[in-house]
Amino acid sequence: MSTPKPPAKRAVFPFTAVIGQEDMKLALILNVIDPKIGGVMIMGDRGTGKSTTIRALADLLPEIEVAENDPFNRAPDNPDVKADLGDTEVVVGTKKVPMVDLPLGATEDRVCGTIDIEKALSEGKKAFEPGLLAKANRGLLYVDEVNLLDDHLVDVLLDSAASGWNTVEREGISIRHPAEFVLIGSGNPEEGELRPQLLDRFGMHAEIRTVRDPEQRVQIVEQRTAFDQSPDAFSTQCKTEQDALREKILDAQKRLKDVQLEREFRVKISEVCSELNVDGLRGDIVTNRAAKALAAYEGRTEVTLEDIQTVIALCLRHRLRKDPLESIDSGFKVEKTFSKTFGVAEPSSNGRQPAGVR
Repeated sequence: MSTPKPPAKRAVFPFTAVIGQEDMKLALILNVIDPKIGGVMIMGDRGTGKSTTIRALADLLPEIEVAENDPFNRAPDNPDVKADLGDTEVVVGTKKVPMVDLPLGATEDRVCGTIDIEKALSEGKKAFEPGLLAKANRGLLYVDEVNLLDDHLVDVLLDSAASGWNTVEREGISIRHPAEFVLIGSGNPEEGELRPQLLDRFGMHAEIRTVRDPEQRVQIVEQRTAFDQSPDAFSTQCKTEQDALREKILDAQKRLKDVQLEREFRVKISEVCSELNVDGLRGDIVTNRAAKALAAYEGRTEVTLEDIQTVIALCLRHRLRKDPLESIDSGFKVEKTFSKTFGVAEPSSNGRQPAGVR
């Protein structure tokens, strides 16, 4: 009897072949370098490559070491894994960085996991059925149309993303497991924005628009056609660039702990946040983290003024909206305040230029 063939791996469009949308690509890369930035909200027109780019990023990342058969993708040297297994030896395995799509109709039990109360009471064991948060640990959790998701579920996702843990409590029984992931939300602003209180908890906000330049549109169509006709051949053409970007991200992750941000810059970042009347200190913290991640990505251990200028609008623009009916700032107001505080030339009146993945 012949053994069944494993399902064919679905071809993923290469990240380095995505044309344009530099703000989105940069925000995603910086969150992978430093997940503590707090995720990214991507808002833009339909058909602008949001889902394609996010899946491309997950496919680009290298494999991670995991304890085999662990439902939480924990590292083999995690002390909790050894405690759970007792005397059993930890078997080391590898897998792709998890990429979990959260469907719009998902229930809280599907997201957080469930406890089998009957088994717990009858056998005295904590019988836990892991949910999507467990599956996303050490990976990416993507919520398309996050602005249409129930506010309570968005709260649960943001709490887990911020704390790195998911806690499920039922009938006096409590289960807690690691849930460290980069939360990525996307949506179309025509269908409504998130409440300001929830939007503020996303580390970065990238706004993307449909490409208007005819030449660039033709190039995008040609690339997509070439990929659809022969995914393997197209991916092979991009392999060198993909490998180089993967190494660059890995190097940045290692370098991040050594990156320094001068106190003078930190003070000025907080001056910008204060001048813009940004509530709380999350804007200050995220801008500091994003600037450091960008310096690490560029191969440096010192943050420059240009690093801050590149990321500050992405980190603050969505924190200026106080009224749910207001539209989100294009970034021009942030850039103008930055220029005044740091003493550099103001941006042109037609708005800011998108940040580049340099």
